[in-house]
Amino acid sequence: MPSAIPKQIPLPSWTPPAKTQHELPWAELSVIDLSQFDSPGGKEKLADQLKEAVSRDGFFSVTGTDIPAEEVNRQYAIATAFFNLPFEERGCPESRCDFAKGNYFGYRAMHEKKMKGTDILDNVESINIPKYIPSLSSEPRHPFLEQFSSELEAFQHRSFDVVRKIFTLFALILELPASYFVDRHLYDDRSEDHLRYMRYHPRSLLDDAKIDNTWSRSHTDFGSLTLLWSQNVAGLQIKTHDGDWRYVRPVDGGIICNVGDTLSFWSAGYFKSTIHRVVRPPPDQDGNYRVGLFYFVRPGDEVDIAPAPSPLLKRMGMVPEDLSSIKPVKGYEYVRERVRNYHDHQDYADRKGQKFRVGDLEIEDEVA
Repeated sequence: MPSAIPKQIPLPSWTPPAKTQHELPWAELSVIDLSQFDSPGGKEKLADQLKEAVSRDGFFSVTGTDIPAEEVNRQYAIATAFFNLPFEERGCPESRCDFAKGNYFGYRAMHEKKMKGTDILDNVESINIPKYIPSLSSEPRHPFLEQFSSELEAFQHRSFDVVRKIFTLFALILELPASYFVDRHLYDDRSEDHLRYMRYHPRSLLDDAKIDNTWSRSHTDFGSLTLLWSQNVAGLQIKTHDGDWRYVRPVDGGIICNVGDTLSFWSAGYFKSTIHRVVRPPPDQDGNYRVGLFYFVRPGDEVDIAPAPSPLLKRMGMVPEDLSSIKPVKGYEYVRERVRNYHDHQDYADRKGQKFRVGDLEIEDEVA
């Protein structure tokens, strides 16, 4: 792991947009202070706090991560500089995602897919940056970002330290060895993990009205865990356990986290991979770009995805005592097939209720 903050290349500074002043239906989500992680009994206390959140809502926020605000703002500055490039530069062919192969590394352009069977085009672009390990050296990397590679690698490691703590808490909740999930998501192992910069472009009121103000259709996340650095442009909503859509509130200095589908598979559904979407921001943020900074955690390429031998899950009758008859799916196979199914087409049409399978794993591609 890099031991020092890399020397920074000059860029215009990034200033977070103002928070909305509109009264919105906010979700009541747990905030977990990771600064207590290494204190006596801290892990167990945090696991108890997290248990209800991940089994009920699947979303929570963490603070106390030891990632300085200036490093987060620096990542937003790099993202903004990238998205401000002329399209011919940021969309160079050698850096594009190859969805036909289920490959999500690289640049995803906007305006390439229609929304909900209409003529309204999608308004989101992103760049997915693989881990900096030898086995991923041939994956698409944008030439503009190579000048920042030491910073990006350092920030990935910072992110992974947060991931390690959260996975430890998940293991404690399921009464598994503390390293159970960490060992299945090692930074140095080949996987589909990536740091993501994402930007939603404003869309007209008329066009948004035609697609129910949808900026990102309702979905669950493909992988194990998603980190989203809190940002102020409202729009992210989760479908709560009561069936209501509620906004996710930004937490100053925090990271919004959510369980993905593979962690739900490992926990036999005990950890909730929660339905979420992005909608048009409120009127006082109208016209803003919505820039996101994410770290998406995927299982190792050769890791088996199957229910974990959790004493808690066995007592609850959620998994059998003998798990040997369950045929697992490898991480690489699962993620690549999932990306291909979700993105390798030109129309984000209504697919509610349709099932998608990889081996014995069943996913509802888009949910109501």
